[in-house]
Formats: sequence, structure tokens, C-alpha cells
Amino acid sequence: MSDIFDLIVIGAGPGGYVAAIRAAQLGLKTVCVDKGRGLGGTCLNVGCIPSKALLHSTHLLEMARRDLAGHGVLCGTVGVDLNVMMARKDRIVAQLTGGIEFLFKKNKIAWIQGTATVTAPGQVSVVDEQGGARTLVAKNILLAPGSLPAQLPGFAFDGEHIISSTEALALKEVPPRLAIIGAGVIGLELGSVWRRLGSQVTVIEFTDGVLPGMDGDLRKQAARVFMKQGLQLRLSTRAESVAVTPEGVVLSLRPAVGDGAAVALEVDRVLVAVGRVPQTQNLGLEGVGIALDARGFIPVDDHYRTVVPGILAIGDCIGGPMLAHKAEEEGVCAVERLVGQGGHVRWENIPGVVYTDPEIAAVGRTEEGLQRDGIAYRVGKFPFSANSRARAVDQIEGFVKILADAASDRILGVHIIGPQAGDLIAEMVLALESDLAAEDVARTCHAHPSLAEAVKEAALAVDRRAIHI
Repeated sequence: MSDIFDLIVIGAGPGGYVAAIRAAQLGLKTVCVDKGRGLGGTCLNVGCIPSKALLHSTHLLEMARRDLAGHGVLCGTVGVDLNVMMARKDRIVAQLTGGIEFLFKKNKIAWIQGTATVTAPGQVSVVDEQGGARTLVAKNILLAPGSLPAQLPGFAFDGEHIISSTEALALKEVPPRLAIIGAGVIGLELGSVWRRLGSQVTVIEFTDGVLPGMDGDLRKQAARVFMKQGLQLRLSTRAESVAVTPEGVVLSLRPAVGDGAAVALEVDRVLVAVGRVPQTQNLGLEGVGIALDARGFIPVDDHYRTVVPGILAIGDCIGGPMLAHKAEEEGVCAVERLVGQGGHVRWENIPGVVYTDPEIAAVGRTEEGLQRDGIAYRVGKFPFSANSRARAVDQIEGFVKILADAASDRILGVHIIGPQAGDLIAEMVLALESDLAAEDVARTCHAHPSLAEAVKEAALAVDRRAIHI
């Protein structure tokens, strides 16, 4: 195999592998380098996919234990085989990583396993697990190294008592007592998994609500739902220190603000889920003239070009929403611009989804943000309890909320908590990308009976003419 290419992609996560495939489609001789043993990066191997597999399995468990009898479906004694559940999760990951391997072969993309270092513009050194080194040369290098779980000072990961999301997706047994530091997406999703499996889960959050940064109505509804489901929420609380004992782990908790007394919380494991940080160290960037910003991100222009000609960067390593689909869109955009095509990615229109039950999804501005910026707006809101399909499938928790500009009626933000919110938000992402008005959605025929009718009704409610409330 020749070591001279048109494009070297560093990182085989969603951003990197999608960029490699699109580059190959555009006729670029492409190689993708990743130090992992399987393609797909964090998302596919120890993130998005395994967590959704476990969420689905435990959702079925919850239905069998609590919900199906109301449908006339009698299950008898319901138990859990954690080994089988984990094996199913691993099988799904293997199938999908194998699928990417097939796509690489189909598109004639070279895949090299090893640690990549940029040694000069257009030159990358790769060292494999055995210490063997090779040099790759290309006109362009695309950096897509992804991110890592953020460390919390004083709470160093040990893989056993103090764990990250990686270990939390592969526990061999259900911890009787699990503390989770951070009430964001990762904390709430994994908290839901282990709570359903039998853990007593306590979620500790520094701010005054779950899902910091999301719309206030969404956060309040979500907190009520999670507490009703059995998650113990300790909001406005700071995890001050941790001590491992023969009996487990002891956390010292204090109020987030003020000098309140410390309270001890005894648990068996602590999951630190306080976000992610860019994996930009040890790439050799400083040696070629690329300086990271204060948070470790790689500065780029609107074509994803760094300050060094021929070196581009996308995904978690450049800031913005740390989401797989954002990285994918940027990967496509970056390589298309390399060959003179168009394309753009608007961070403000990247949807975010929490795959709990009910699901939570959002895109665009929050009500608090509009108030802060002095933007006049109108609100249209419709509850799933008034939606016929939601009633039929017994999933009536939540609502659709649309924020529209008061003067132009242009949709500014959409927030959904309810069944299949992650799928319903797609229509509204398209609406924002197309600069549509609430009236445009309200005038669009939606199938009956469908959950999507709640979106139409919320759009109608912006003009105070919803039909079914």
C-alpha cells in the first residue's frame, strides 16, 4: 500500500469516518487513522450506541414490570440476566463497526490502527501497538480526534469505584447504590439505565435543575418525571470530596452556594458525568504551529481550516455542540469545500436529544435566551395528553413547545419532551434550516393519528388557534 494520499483523516469516530467516506466519493485517495481497535470512535464503541442499546433493553424491562399488565399482557415473574443484556449491546456494537469496515472497503479507504502524530504540514507519523512506525504523506490532513470524559478535580477515575461513562456501560453487576455527579444528558441516561436495573441512584447537580442550558419548561418537566421514576435528585449541590472505604465510597456534599454544612453520602460507585473535553493532546499540533485555545479546542475558520495550510479540524475538537451528528455534518462540509463545493453547518440548528423515557429533544433558542437578548416572541405549546396517538400508546407525558418571532412568526426554537421526541424534532430542524414560520408548519398536513400532530398543534397554538386544547 502506498503511503501517499490525497487526504489523511485522524480519528474514526462519526466525524472522521463520515468525512473519509465522503472524501472517497469525491475521488480523493483517503486513509483514516485511529488508535482504537474498532471503527466508530467513542460514539459507536463506548458512547451513543451502547447506551441506547441498554436504554432500550431496560425500557422493555420497565414495561414488563410496570406497564404491560394495563394492556392485558401478563408477564409473570420478570427477571434480569445482565450478562445477556450486555452481550446484546456488544453484538450491536460489533455489527455496526463491521458495517463501517464494509463501507471503507466499498469506498477503497485505507484504515490504519495506531497513534497518529502530525510531524509536519502534510505529514503524519503512525505508531502501532507493537511500536512499528510509518509515515503518511498527503496534501491535506483532517483532524477528527473526538473527546474524552471530563475529569472532576479530586475525583480521579480509578475504573472501579470512581468511573466514567465508559465503565458505566460495561458493569458486571448492578451497584446497589450509585451516585452520579452531573445531571446532563450522560448522567440522566445512564442513571435511568441503572435505576431500572435496581440501583438506588442519586444524581448530584451543581445548578438548580437538570439538563443545564436547556429550556426552563423542559427542565422543570424533566425533573418531575425523573423524580417520579425514582431518581433521587440533589440539585444546587456540590460534590466536595470523595473517599474510598472498605464498604464502598463516601461523598462529601455541600450546597453549591454559601457555607452550608457538609453531608456524607455513602454509595458503592460514583459515576462522574460532568461533560467531555477535546482529545487534542499529543497530536503534535504545537510543533507545526497550531496553538490550542484556553479550553483545549483547535481554532478553525468557516471552512474548518486551521492556521496551517492543508490542516483542517472538525467535530468535538473545535468546540460547539459535542454531538456525533454535528461532527458528521462538519466532516461532509469540510471535504466538500476542499474540492470546491458548498455546504455549511449552523451550530444553532443542531438538535440535541436525551434518550430517556420520555425522550427530550430541542433545537434553536430557549425562552430564557430570548428574554435575555430582548427578543419579542410568541409561544405555542401543546401537551401529549391531548394527542390521540399518545393516548393510544399510553405515552401522554410531556409537550411540544414552539418559540416564534413576534413580528415575523419565524420559528426560533423548539422544545419537546414526550414520546419519540428525538424523531419529532427532525421536522423542526428542517423548519429552522429553511427559516420557516410557525404558520408554515401549522398549514402543513400531518397524518392522523400521529404523534407529529402535536407539533402541528403547537404551531397552531403560536397563533392561539390550536384545535384540540
